[in-house]
Order: sequence, then structure tokens, then C-alpha cells
Amino acid sequence: MAEAQNIPVGSTTAGSIAVAAESTVATRMSAPPSYDVADFPVPHGREEEWRFTPLERLRGLHDGTATATGDGVKVDVEAPEGVTVELVDRDDPRVGRAGKPVDRIAAQAYSAFEKASVVSVPKDTQPAEPIRIRVHGEGGVAYGHQVIELGAFAEAVVVIDHTGDAVLAAGVDYLLGDGAKLTVVSVQDWDDKAVHVAQHNALVGRDASFKSVVVTFGGDVVRLHPRVRYAATGGEAELFGLYFTDAGQHQEHRLLVDHNTPHCKSNVVYKGALQGDDAHAVWIGDVLIEAAAEGTDTYEMNRNLVLTDGARVDSVPNLEIETGEIVGAGHASATGRFDDEQLFYLMARGIPEHEARRLVVRGFFAELVQQIGVPDIEERLIAKIEEELEASVA
Repeated sequence: MAEAQNIPVGSTTAGSIAVAAESTVATRMSAPPSYDVADFPVPHGREEEWRFTPLERLRGLHDGTATATGDGVKVDVEAPEGVTVELVDRDDPRVGRAGKPVDRIAAQAYSAFEKASVVSVPKDTQPAEPIRIRVHGEGGVAYGHQVIELGAFAEAVVVIDHTGDAVLAAGVDYLLGDGAKLTVVSVQDWDDKAVHVAQHNALVGRDASFKSVVVTFGGDVVRLHPRVRYAATGGEAELFGLYFTDAGQHQEHRLLVDHNTPHCKSNVVYKGALQGDDAHAVWIGDVLIEAAAEGTDTYEMNRNLVLTDGARVDSVPNLEIETGEIVGAGHASATGRFDDEQLFYLMARGIPEHEARRLVVRGFFAELVQQIGVPDIEERLIAKIEEELEASVA
């Protein structure tokens, strides 16, 4: 596989695989974060943060013409004993506390939702079962806001499952108290025509641990923007992602880890597979180590496996360091096809080619599947990968 930093900006290799080179975090911050939609101009696709996104397929989310309908999405929360679920107004202090909107769609989502859902896990509480939030599209347009709040030393697993058909713009806030441990699995298993744009904000408390696993399969356009910052020292964040991009799909994951506090850690690993004409995956990985963040330890990696001709990948890792007093920092990005030597090795031992391809892809995704930690979601994910692979050899 070729490393991203060895390929010129905008270059295209055989099979329409493209990997963009690095650029600075500051370059992509064209407007300061704001809750007000008016603070963000309507994007035209020439802006750095929108240049990969097919605006014409966002169904009006980017320019304000998408009007919420009553049949947008249905949300169901399954909360174990000890966990509270509330519907609150926008002025609730927990709403938006994890981070402000950073683009026009995120600000529109914040301004347009009627009630925010707040799921709270009290101090020292450890629910025996995952908290499950099911978001099912019913064909319309919706704006939403979800808050997950953990008190000090609480531990929880949250599964946010997106299915059905909808045009959805949403914000999700994760608030971790001191010593808390939160694992979130966000599954995008939309129908073929769905559009989903969301900003995820995590605020990690002192000595708290945040693990995010983002799984993206369905939808016409999915554009997710996970962001992490630290409220105090000792925080740790792990951001894992798995995506399988089919013909015509656009899947975009734009991440920012803001090391704004000393002695915190982060680790980012995203992997994707693509197949079919006009399958387009975008991964933007930004890590900012501010001058005050001495003792930071961070690494980010993106890997992409192209299964057929006609697919395109844009992968942009970026690391901006404002202090030399750090433990470690690094990043990597690579895109490539099947390793012919791996296939030959398996086929030489009597394994048919289509099964050999499955084994290679399963191995490629194995470490991320294991990070989920929820057996029924892992089984469903493996079955989905098998379904996608079956389509690639059909």
C-alpha cells in the first residue's frame, strides 16, 4: 500500500483511487464554531471543509431548504435500570455543552430540533446491559439532538442504531464525568436513499475513558464529524471506525481530536472497503496538540481496501503540534487493492478465490469488529460484511 504523504495532492492512481495529502487544521476552520446558522455562509463546494461532499445530494440540508416533517424519524430508547431518559428544551445546560456546531448543517440541526433527548447514567452506576437508542427513518426530514451523560466513575455501553429511510441532520453530545468510562457504538445501516449528516462531540473528564466505534454501511450520503476535547488531565479517547462503501454511495468521516489539556491520550483507527462504480469514501483525520497540552500521547491511522475498479478514496491525515513537550504523536494513511500474494498463498492451499477474498477482508476488519464488545452487533456486522462481499463476487 502507498502512504498518503508520498502521493501529490489531487493525484489519481489506477482504478480511480485518489489520496489527498496533508493540510493544516487551521486551514479547514473557515468559520468559528457557533450555535447560530447565520454565522455560516451557504456552502458551494469550493470550501475546504465541503470540497469532497456532493452538496446536490444533501436534499437541502446545507442551504436551509430541507423542512422537518412529522414522518422524519422515530426514536426509541431502551434504558437499563438506573438509567434516566428525559426530553429537554434547548436551554438545558447539558445541551451543546460538549461542543458548538462547526458548520452550517450542524448549526441548522441545533436550531431546528424541538426537544433534545438526554440519557443519564448516575455517579458510580454500571448498567448490566447496553443502552440502546434506535433511530428509524420513516421517509421524511428530521433534525435531532441526543445527549449521553455519565456521572463520575460511571461506566456504560451505548448503541445508537440508524435504520430506515430519512434525511437527518443531528447533533450528539457525550459528557463524561471524572473517572467515567463510556463506549459508544454508532451504526449507520440506512436504506439506499437516506441522507445522514451529524456532528458528535465528546467532552472527556479527568481520568475518564471514551471509546467510539462508528460503523457505516447504508445510505446515499453519510457525513459524520466526531470531535473530542478534554475537560481535565488524564483523559483517554479511542476512535474506531469501519465503513463499507458500495456503488454510488458517499461516506465521509471527518474527525478532530483537540488535545487542549496536558497528559491526555488518543488513538484513532478507521478502516474502509470500497466496491462499485462511483463508490466514494472520505476520511479526514485532524489531531491538534495545543501549546498547553504537554505530555500528550496520540496516534491516528486510516486504511482503505479497494475491491473493484471505479471506486475513489480521499484520505487526509493531519497532525498539528504547538508544543514539543509530548510523549508521542504520529499518523498514517494508506489505500490499496487486494494483496495478490495473499490471494495466491490462500489459493495455492486449495481455497477458492471467492473464499480467499472473504478471508482477506475479514482479516482486514477483524481488529475493529473486536472493539465493539456487543455480541449481537458484532454478529450483525459480520453478516453485513458477508452480504457485501457476496455482492462483490456475484
